[in-house]
Amino acid sequence: MEMSGEYKINATREKVWAGLNDPEILKQSIPGCEEIDQTSDTSFTAKVTAKVGPVKAKFAGSVQLTDIDAPNGYRISGEGKGGAAGFAKGGANVQLEDDGDGTLLKYEVDAQVGGKLAQLGARLIDGTAKKMASQFFENFAEAVTEGEDGATDAPAAAAPAPASAAAGQVTAMSQVGAGTWVSGLVVAAIVLFALFG
Repeated sequence: MEMSGEYKINATREKVWAGLNDPEILKQSIPGCEEIDQTSDTSFTAKVTAKVGPVKAKFAGSVQLTDIDAPNGYRISGEGKGGAAGFAKGGANVQLEDDGDGTLLKYEVDAQVGGKLAQLGARLIDGTAKKMASQFFENFAEAVTEGEDGATDAPAAAAPAPASAAAGQVTAMSQVGAGTWVSGLVVAAIVLFALFG
């Protein structure tokens, strides 16, 4: 399954970019994030506790940023393991665009999930990813616009839409991000870091 979407943040593109590359802001923003470390200019490791349906696990993994075009966007890819809960790997494209007095963050994620997570089905994983993405964006916008009025607008588009599922594996977008996320780590950050982190 794949997910994509966009979210408006009432901050400059440069400020949003800086937030997406700040481990402390990402840690505050990613639901269940216990630890996030920047291991190089383009990579992060994270530990996230997440619950997807009846499966609750601690995920550990890493993400790598590539195709970096500061402050316009990048590609985030990662992988992680949650013990018996399963594994996840995949990536997300993140784009930042000026939008009036704010920034429109667009993302497209695709990931493969295996183990118990894959057995839960696309609908449950989609629902959890959407919820985590929404929480990530609320937290992220608040952290990036701390001290400013009107941190965010509602999601600029409809909720991320699931696409398809393959037998035995579920392909999903990422906020873990992952991250890291999203990545950030965008919904991409959150989903990538949540699933890969």
